Amino acid sequence: MSLLVDHPLTAPGVPFARGLARHGDRPALLTPAGAVSYRDLADRVRDRAAMLGPGRRLVLLAGANQVDTIVTYLAALAAGHPLLLAPADNPAALARLTATYDPDVTFTDDHAHPSQCRRRSAHDLHPDLALLLSTSGSTGSPRLVRLSHDNLQANAESIADYLGITSADRPVTTLPMHYCYGLSVINSHLLRGACLILNDLSVADAAFWQRVRDTGATSFAGVPYTFDLLDRVGFADMTLPTLRYVTQAGGRLAPERVRRYAELGRSKGFDLVVMYGQTEATARIAYLPPDLAERHPHTIGVAVPGGSLHLHPLPDDEGAPDTGELVYRGRNVMLGYAERPADLGRGRTITELRTGDIARRTPEGLYEIVGRRTDFLKIFGLRLDLRQIETMLRTNGYAAFVTGDDERLLIAVEGDADRDHLHTLVSRHHGLPRHVVDVHLFDRLPRLASGKPDYPAIRALAATPPQPTPAAASPDLTALFAEVLGRKEATAEHSFVDLGGDSLSYVEMSIRLEQALGHLPPNWHTTPIRDLRPAPAPPPTPAQKEGPTPAVPDSRRSSRSRLDTTVALRAIAIVLIVGSHIQVYDLPGGAHLLLGVAGYNFARFQLTAAPRRQRIAKLARSTSRIVLAATTWIGAMYLLTDDYTLGSVFLAGYLTAPADGTNYWWHFWFIEALVYYLLILLAALSLPFVDRLERRRPFALPLTLAALGLISRYQLVPDVELPTPVVVFWLFALGWAAAKASTAGQKLCVTLAIVATVPTFFGDPGREAVIIGGLLLMIWVADLPSLPLLNRAAAALAASSIYIYLTHWQIFRPVDDISLLLALLASLAFGVAYAMLVPRLAGKAGTVAVRWYTRAAHRVSQRRSSPPGSSARPRRSGRRLPGTHLDVQDA
Repeated sequence: MSLLVDHPLTAPGVPFARGLARHGDRPALLTPAGAVSYRDLADRVRDRAAMLGPGRRLVLLAGANQVDTIVTYLAALAAGHPLLLAPADNPAALARLTATYDPDVTFTDDHAHPSQCRRRSAHDLHPDLALLLSTSGSTGSPRLVRLSHDNLQANAESIADYLGITSADRPVTTLPMHYCYGLSVINSHLLRGACLILNDLSVADAAFWQRVRDTGATSFAGVPYTFDLLDRVGFADMTLPTLRYVTQAGGRLAPERVRRYAELGRSKGFDLVVMYGQTEATARIAYLPPDLAERHPHTIGVAVPGGSLHLHPLPDDEGAPDTGELVYRGRNVMLGYAERPADLGRGRTITELRTGDIARRTPEGLYEIVGRRTDFLKIFGLRLDLRQIETMLRTNGYAAFVTGDDERLLIAVEGDADRDHLHTLVSRHHGLPRHVVDVHLFDRLPRLASGKPDYPAIRALAATPPQPTPAAASPDLTALFAEVLGRKEATAEHSFVDLGGDSLSYVEMSIRLEQALGHLPPNWHTTPIRDLRPAPAPPPTPAQKEGPTPAVPDSRRSSRSRLDTTVALRAIAIVLIVGSHIQVYDLPGGAHLLLGVAGYNFARFQLTAAPRRQRIAKLARSTSRIVLAATTWIGAMYLLTDDYTLGSVFLAGYLTAPADGTNYWWHFWFIEALVYYLLILLAALSLPFVDRLERRRPFALPLTLAALGLISRYQLVPDVELPTPVVVFWLFALGWAAAKASTAGQKLCVTLAIVATVPTFFGDPGREAVIIGGLLLMIWVADLPSLPLLNRAAAALAASSIYIYLTHWQIFRPVDDISLLLALLASLAFGVAYAMLVPRLAGKAGTVAVRWYTRAAHRVSQRRSSPPGSSARPRRSGRRLPGTHLDVQDA
């Protein structure tokens, strides 16, 4: 139910929330659906405040970075309703807060219709009370920080002051709204009339950076874990011309990393602003001026404008003589804590904030945190600094959080660590008995929404005895990824692309993953392993409802399955190619379709968000696998037959082709074209400016290259005979563009380009239909219905498509006179077997290559004087092709 009552906003409120209209028609909120102006936002806030009614009531709001949520938040602040801001993505926390504080009005999903709404408050609410937040980003704790209207206004003004926020700024939201750091970004920018770019993507998502570029974002906020992700996605190599500053808070960032990002900002044109704060101070207490970050990266800087810091002396047994507990005074210090509804009527109970952090003041007047009073334990009379233990473990290669009590030291370690070594390391380092050191291993260390360590969760999980794993639980996917990709260092944080997966390993991994999970999750190749989940059990049938239900329903028993479209196309294309060459049927076009799929997979697996060096190394590895397979086979055939010249062995058939077309150099036009493209792109992406261009314009770049490729496709350069790799490049580029098409409009653009340019290329409508149909299917359909047995067959063919293409020329010849169908099956089977052999050859590639190429060089001097190809088996009419690019397209 709702209360639709005119309300002129006469109650006490927060000034910046009441003064939105003064910014006029400037954009206030920017979403993928469009912009909301300040005038429009003010009208929405006024309407929402009227719905809340004139009497002050306790409002619970599930916070999220969405327009409706921000409207409700601002309406409560403007109308003077105390607001309890809770996490929208944690139903359990919402339930706990609701049960403890019994809000008068509750907004969760539908902001036009609150799920609960009393006409009159059931609480005694202090006139200064404006906002209730959980401490330190915790979720659902009944202990809340009580903030006043003046706290919120003062903190917003202070932050806007030292960051120099203006109406021209465009921050992109990267932190949850219910976390005080994320909320302070909203408050301080709305105060100055800036435009908030609402976002729910992670900085690890390539789409996030595209949105940053497209919207001209000027800043974003990060916690220490954010900077771990920035390192992973290659932030240092990105070009973000509108970025003005990056802020960091939510925990200590290592000094060497502060210095590195400060130096990076100086070279790239943005500032790094390191900040220190607590929810009890409405977010901010101190900041490090950007010009001091490189010289004093270990400090938190100076007090924020309007505040002051001093050191309170410590007891004799705590800290060094020149240290003390850091104490903050300012208008943004909270009213006090609330632990029950009765506390909501209390006024101010504190006048200064004792942070609990032990600090010292440097000669330059800056403050440095050196410890925390609550981060110390005494076990067997030994005083232990828990954060120092974490630092020691990190130095020894362990990602760990340390907590405990006066009886035991609890160490949570990420990954598959050696427990015995950890016990020994900590016991010897601190003189503790081994039995008081309790080590627990976690796939992923628990963190709060703020990114800080979730020590209560660690203590709770460690205190809970391990439960037996049900049969329906997730399988050990980390081990599966490590096995398929040959990467023993795989962890639950990695994704397929992080581990170097490419189009060749994608096929096997997709089939194995579907078998393990019962389905193939969307975008699984870029999803961290920890987030891949088994398929939900199907709902019971009426018969199952009446009869006994299996203890663990297993959705993987279903005979239905899905097959990735690119895998299906690769399998179909190679069958079309080989069958057409053997003349089992006449369905050409498979090789050109495969070229478009190759472009699509190049973009999907090589052009990831990884740093430039990682992308180059990954592309080099993938290209080398193709080159190894090709040169090994062609080199062997060069020694055993007269079909090819030495130029073909080095994938240079086009450069060394005889004028009379007397050998089969054209057999490998597709392999040569693909290798040429990959090598050229490898060289181009090695250049920083090309790498930056691709990241900034991931769709426009391949579309532009495709347009340039049409010059050769339409023979627009007169009197120049261009080789096939140059002529057909536009197909590869369109496949690349298709993979980077993130909107329906972009997909439609690629679709129109394909439909407009493929017809008339061959003068064969059937062949052109095969290419167009396959490429459009790839663009618009992610996966196809299939069967497990069909999946396995398609996977084997798709993973081996390059190898089948290489070998089938020699395999079908001894068999096709017996049976064309048998020749087709033999060619496919041999190619699959060769694909299994090549990885084993990779480790000995250097030795094998030297041996074969030495023998080849010797063979050149001994080559018979007969023309190349004279001893080759005669081919059927129409199957021997001259060496022009237009004829080679028929191959």
